[in-house]
This record gives sequence, structure tokens and C-alpha cells, in this order.
Amino acid sequence: MELFTVEGIPEIGPGDNIPSHVEKNIDLIDGDIILIASTIISKSEGRATNLSNFTPSKRAESMATSLESLTGKPKDPRFAQAILDESSEVLIESPFILCRTHFGHICVNAGIDRSNTGSHDILLLPVDPSHSAMGLKKQFSSDVSIIITDTCGRPFRYGQVGVAIGWAGISAHRDWRGKHDLRGHELEVTVQCIVDELASAANLLMGEGDGGTPVVIVRNWDFGPFPENQDLFRKLEDDVVRKALRRWTP
Repeated sequence: MELFTVEGIPEIGPGDNIPSHVEKNIDLIDGDIILIASTIISKSEGRATNLSNFTPSKRAESMATSLESLTGKPKDPRFAQAILDESSEVLIESPFILCRTHFGHICVNAGIDRSNTGSHDILLLPVDPSHSAMGLKKQFSSDVSIIITDTCGRPFRYGQVGVAIGWAGISAHRDWRGKHDLRGHELEVTVQCIVDELASAANLLMGEGDGGTPVVIVRNWDFGPFPENQDLFRKLEDDVVRKALRRWTP
């Protein structure tokens, strides 16, 4: 298995063709997995915007006031409104805002970015990252898979890691249930999240600052075959944490 960055990707703007920029700078082969930072997907889809486009609701103003009182730092209610607009559900309002996006990803601040936004105030996540991934896959001349990545914090641990928020041409999981361990015991609960593990590996090369390398290729990766599985975000009936948060009052 080999991972390497694609050098020479320019600053991406609305309408830019990301596959053409990738293929100009690297010779792809069938079976390559292309991991792309969500920031450049968002920029190509025109998801960079300014806070002046958001009019705060009473709820947004209340959320901003509450966070300001907790942190001692000024909070813009327009940013809170952007979070509300990008969320299907707000799970926690303090001491930070934890949301479920419209496509199912649970993250802080609906994944809205305030860094690497160019001339704009904020950068929203793609509307439907897996749909974006499928569209990109069709534009490449080689038979490749696509994973769109973002960084995300985790409960009980410091720091962020790369995770997959959209994918196409690859299974999200490898299901080990029904297999056996070294002592012959049947595995009952082990489901390995392939796309997140690849996203995390790619994030080591992408970096988090001004590296300018938002595309990573995974080559000669052989971890199958196994049935394609597109589930990643837990449904509410299976999500004990989300159920608990709905009942929790701070």
C-alpha cells in the first residue's frame, strides 16, 4: 500500500474541475483511491460565503449569548445561524454546538470552517458529499474510488483526525461478524470503518495548515474483496449516544 500527495493543485474556486487538475499532475491507474479534502470540494461547489448573508433568529442570538457567557469570548449570532441552517438537529448547544448535518454527519459547528476560506468569512461543507464523490468519480478517465475527507474531534480524546464524509466506488465498512479470531471464537460486533481509516492516513500527508496538498492517492491497496456497504452514519434507532443526548438537559 502506497500513499502520496498530488502536488500542483491550484487554489480552487467555484466551478473548477478538480479531476482535471488531479490528472494534469499525476498519472492515475485503475484501482487508485483518491482522497480529497472537503475544503476544495466546497470551494468548487460555491459553498464559501459571508456572515452578512445570515440573519440571526432568536435561537441563534440565545445560543451566541450563552456561549459568550461561558467562554468569555464574543460570539457572532450570525455564525450560530449558519450552524442552524446547516443542521438537521442540534444535539448540544453548550459548552459547544454539536449538530447533525443534513447528510447525517455529527460534528461540532456543522463542520463550518473559518480557516482557508479565501476572501470569505466561512466555508460550509458540501451539501451531499457522497453525491459529490460519485460525480467526481465519473469524471476521471481511470476506474478510481473517491473519498471526501474532513477533520473531526472525538469524544474522550484530544485532537482531531481525518474522517470520511462522502465516498464512491468503495465500501464504507468491512464487516468481520461471523469470522473467527485466532482461537476460533466467532466475532459478533466487529465492523471496521475502512473509509475513515483511509481518510485518517491521508490526513497525515494533507496536514492541517498551509501545505496546499488537499489530494492524496492510495495505490496498491488490497483489503478485499468484500460486499459493498454504504452505511456509515448510525440511524437514530441504533444510536444510543444520540438518544441519550436528546434526553439530556445541561
